[in-house]
Amino acid sequence: MLGGAAAVVVCGVGIAAYSLIGGSSGDGEGTVDEKPVAAGPPTAAEVRATTRDFLAAWEKGDVKEAAALTDDSATAKTALTAYAKDSHLTEVKLTPGKRTGAKVPFSVASTVSYEGQSKPFAYESELTVVRRKHDGKTLVGWQPSVVHPDLKAGDRLVTGEAGDPPIKAVDRDGGELTKAKYPSLGTVLDSLREKFGDKAGGKAGVELRVVRKDSAKDAEKSATTKDDAKATPDKTLLTLSPGTPGTLKTTFDAKLQAAAEKETGKRKQASVVLVKPSTGEILAAANSNPGGFNTAFQGSLAPGSTMKVITSSLLLEKDLAGVDKKHPCPKYVTYGGWKFQNDDKFQIKDGTFRASFARSCNTAFISQAEKLQDDSLTKQAQEVFGLGRDNWSIGAPTFDGAIPVQSDAQMAASLIGQGGVRMNPLNMASVAATVKSGTFKQPYLVSPDVDKRTLATAPRKMSGATVSALRDLMHYTATSGTAMEPMSGLGADMGAKTGSAEVDGQKKPNGWFTAYRGDLAAGAVVQEGGHGGESAGPLVRAMFLAAK
Repeated sequence: MLGGAAAVVVCGVGIAAYSLIGGSSGDGEGTVDEKPVAAGPPTAAEVRATTRDFLAAWEKGDVKEAAALTDDSATAKTALTAYAKDSHLTEVKLTPGKRTGAKVPFSVASTVSYEGQSKPFAYESELTVVRRKHDGKTLVGWQPSVVHPDLKAGDRLVTGEAGDPPIKAVDRDGGELTKAKYPSLGTVLDSLREKFGDKAGGKAGVELRVVRKDSAKDAEKSATTKDDAKATPDKTLLTLSPGTPGTLKTTFDAKLQAAAEKETGKRKQASVVLVKPSTGEILAAANSNPGGFNTAFQGSLAPGSTMKVITSSLLLEKDLAGVDKKHPCPKYVTYGGWKFQNDDKFQIKDGTFRASFARSCNTAFISQAEKLQDDSLTKQAQEVFGLGRDNWSIGAPTFDGAIPVQSDAQMAASLIGQGGVRMNPLNMASVAATVKSGTFKQPYLVSPDVDKRTLATAPRKMSGATVSALRDLMHYTATSGTAMEPMSGLGADMGAKTGSAEVDGQKKPNGWFTAYRGDLAAGAVVQEGGHGGESAGPLVRAMFLAAK
């Protein structure tokens, strides 16, 4: 009896234990009950609650708690700790705005206090609430821009004596250049200050600024001599005491810069650069969105048929084309498994290379691909036009063009400015300037005498015959080809080339135009503008007329 009772008790305990940890799955196996993990986009209530908790923790200075409410707590803790320590922002008040889905804008009101000086400082930022997969918890998706919209990974907000004295940048005639008057020069002026502030004779003030992880000054101190090609300058957000600016003379022409600001402002996604072929001096540079990315100097876009200027120089040098020699321009050409065609599938029967260049015949260039090496165009662009060598030192960040070595269909596409070729208006203005002057002269904003830097050079020059032929081709295109309308009435000493570059996902191609007139050369792009002669061409024409 005792043994049986004990057995009953043990059995009962077993049943009780089983009921605590699981139940029947219906297939004879026990399973553990688990609370379902939330999935899908965060709900409106979750977004509000997560935002409220994160901003409240940040506002009261609880860095650990605020960081724990993000999906990258370690990085967020580092950034928020630096914010509290280095920015000297006090009385921080964070106010959420109206959410859009999982995105929530918020305003920051604070006071910058440093060594007895203080000023109010306010700005707008934004956060996004995300859901963590493994447990369904909603958190703030961490980005450096949550702290401040100008911050990127590794950047900091710092209040203290400015690393660089302020500058009074002036144009070639001594007129002051300011961001207020010339909005497109905002980031350029920041770059000039960082590069030349200590050489212009000024005295640093006290500022709140964005200190970049990789500033132009860091690049200058590094072992490389590639200068500022990829550098991003520090940015002043608030000045507590201004310091004493030094005067820095630039190559800008105030009249032309004003015209560039006006003309790009009339258009969407337009950028233009004007240079002086005889010297390489940059006279003007502007973008439709002056506070955004500096496409004029740093853009990386397929240049379309404006690239045919460089390709033509290659074909002329290799005797694969002659200005008035017969040259095929069929409707289609197949190379590397791709079938290439001309705009509207036109053809020129028994035509010359002059006619093909002027009408921008794609197949006239693609047909020569089989006679070239994979690196032929790359070498031509680098060695003659100074492009793609990553060594320009203009005084502000630039992208110096890219002409990668490619093969098969991609190599052929590069000949007409597609494939992997990438340029910007500064690059294409330089191309036109090289044709006009006969040799590459690196564009620049500040005389190399100021800091004794050495400007980039091209390893070799085109022959006089090739230069003459290119000028002939560009002049004919400006008087009788696709550039005729924008260049009409601009005199005898001028030439141009149009371009249209297809971009995946765009309904209309990017319109390009490169040209020279006298001792002026221009490059322009209107993104999604369509044909270059109709979009970028009128922009360049307006710039040439403004120079009168």
